[in-house]
Amino acid sequence: MSDCIFCKIAEHEIPSDIVYEDDKICVYNDIAPQAPVHALMIPRKHIASLDDVTVEDQELLGYMLSKVSDIVKILGIENGYRVVSNNGDNAQQTVKHMHLHILGNRKFTWPPG
Repeated sequence: MSDCIFCKIAEHEIPSDIVYEDDKICVYNDIAPQAPVHALMIPRKHIASLDDVTVEDQELLGYMLSKVSDIVKILGIENGYRVVSNNGDNAQQTVKHMHLHILGNRKFTWPPG
């Protein structure tokens, strides 16, 4: 999508601190971190939210989840981390491109807020 900031980051049109990328996903450090380590994992395919995921996307989302363990090793947070997906306005999804937050290097509380 031409006006999506996350699509532009994945296409290297906007600079970012990329920690991992391949042909399906891009992972980069969040510019407003909510933990000492806070990265975003985005699919290169534009999917606005979890509400827009289709059966055709199940392989891509499975791939994303399977890559989390590799990413946390790159980030150095394999001792404990949180993966979050905000969906919709009430959940504070501010960019309409489905993404996973990978957070670590601090003790998290429950419930999250």
